[in-house]
Amino acid sequence: MQGFVIGIAGTSGSGKTTLITAMLPWFRSHGLSVNVVKHSHHPLELEPPTKDSARFRAAGANEVMVASPYRYAIVRELHGEKEPTLHEQLARLSPADLTLVEGFRSDAIPRIEVYRPAHGREPYYPRDPSILALVTDAPTDSRLPCLPLNDPTAVVLFILALRASRGFGREARPAPQLAAVAV
Repeated sequence: MQGFVIGIAGTSGSGKTTLITAMLPWFRSHGLSVNVVKHSHHPLELEPPTKDSARFRAAGANEVMVASPYRYAIVRELHGEKEPTLHEQLARLSPADLTLVEGFRSDAIPRIEVYRPAHGREPYYPRDPSILALVTDAPTDSRLPCLPLNDPTAVVLFILALRASRGFGREARPAPQLAAVAV
């Protein structure tokens, strides 16, 4: 069971990865386990082609596991198979209190959009009903809750309040109230 799943959306260069990276230490320090799923439209280069694991995949292995005392990774070659859905990818992960998803924009999950008006790109929120809040560095005309981009703790508290409102959470550590993050 993956617990609460929420997407972090935004155009390229908006700061999605930076925001996720800034929030992860807070979640961990407060005892929450968090998984992250990042979608890429590009081929993944996980190791140099000369490494043994890459050579195994190039020779035809479907999956290769690389394991050490510090971490392990499983790389699956699709060999022309259809790309797994977000739901299928989530099922492969270990259970967590929260899963943050960057990408998979066509999947029906709640999302927060990182939006920087100065970048000159159109935001997703006017056309995407899955977006429940904005994380931004400038005022907008949106009626959605707007959270400050330079305050990842405010975004964390919003996510925890949303998570609690959807029936996820721990009794021993109740999520802060949504009013605590008013901007």
